Amino acid sequence: MSQLKDVLLIGYGAVGAIYSLIMKRSGRARVTVIARGNYEVTKAHGMTFRSGKYGNIDGWQPDRLFHKLENALDRPYSYVVLTSKAIPELQRTPSLLAPMLSPPYSDAHSQPTYVLMQNGLNVEVDLYDALKKLRPNEEPRIISTAVWIGTGLVEKNVVEHNDFDRVQMGIYRPSPAPVQNTPSESALLDDFSSLLAVGGSETSVVHEIQRVKFAKNMWNGVLGASAALSRFSLREFFRPPHLEPVREGTLPGPDPEPVEERGPVCATASERATAEIPHASAAIGQYTVPFLYDTLNEVHTLGAALFPPSPDVDSSSERGGPGGTAKVAGLDPDVAYKTIANTARLHARPDSTHLPSMLVDIEAGRPMEIEHVVGEVVRMGRRAGVSLPRMETLYALLLVVQNQFLRRAREREGSVSSRM
Repeated sequence: MSQLKDVLLIGYGAVGAIYSLIMKRSGRARVTVIARGNYEVTKAHGMTFRSGKYGNIDGWQPDRLFHKLENALDRPYSYVVLTSKAIPELQRTPSLLAPMLSPPYSDAHSQPTYVLMQNGLNVEVDLYDALKKLRPNEEPRIISTAVWIGTGLVEKNVVEHNDFDRVQMGIYRPSPAPVQNTPSESALLDDFSSLLAVGGSETSVVHEIQRVKFAKNMWNGVLGASAALSRFSLREFFRPPHLEPVREGTLPGPDPEPVEERGPVCATASERATAEIPHASAAIGQYTVPFLYDTLNEVHTLGAALFPPSPDVDSSSERGGPGGTAKVAGLDPDVAYKTIANTARLHARPDSTHLPSMLVDIEAGRPMEIEHVVGEVVRMGRRAGVSLPRMETLYALLLVVQNQFLRRAREREGSVSSRM
């Protein structure tokens, strides 16, 4: 049996718990976890999983569990996996990892490969810059990912997970130019991908990860943000009344009356394009669903400008090219419709229970990942000269909510500090 790889995972929420379990299941990793908000309960009782894929597991523990990063720095690590939320208003990644990026640890050990399993765009930039500053002559080893998973914490040490988890991964590079992976980069990606795959996760490796993350972020930045602002799940957007679960002793209610229009109204192009999308009411089908579709198309316009396909590549291909250039596809031209249609199909089902993470945060009154998920799209649009009026509106309104949550978080932090 090959020697176990030491892996450090930071962030013991639902995603971190599932992937610590997956890496441990592989039989190839010795897993150390840093848990902050749920350290005491997981230390005492372990983590409980209710998973349609991995089964029901009670009292599970990683190999080592610590509350602070400093306590885990007794060894070098092959991989450091970040599954914590990226909220730069509270803490930037170099600050989170400061003990690893400074003496005595940085003098005694080589830097690991960092794997960022976080929502949002450009979450890698601060860490890349910090690593270049630490060792200017070395290229930082950062694997960036796009993660698709249906999971959530129902209690601090209880994880619910459906039957699906998938990761696409690639080497982070500051430029989105499609560069073919070098042999050493390919070996690194294959090693980490294999670690997850043997543990049970679905994985794939790409040459250029930023365009993949951009396409995935369209869901979080548009649909997740809209659910958060409405404070209702996506079921309330897409589930028709006749598919609502009927509670015992009650009868299904009538469909809401359609909105009466004053004067003749012609359906917009977006209404016609989304006419077959399930919707919770006639008015939502007429106004809300087309708004979401238009916003997704707005973001797609930016993505098409930032991530064009390589020459001579059709929209369904991605393969390594000769020399240093990888042949990769641009964004799927139908990604806006596919995103909203697939989302509506899943959330219209009577058994749908999924909540977007941004909605979960807003319901809990805690800061959200809006800067990397929504704000970064707006800033990328401004830099590229692409107008994003709908995304700017979502961002502007979310900033008001975020500001209140940040104030409360800082007040709580100050209150705790004053008692110490």
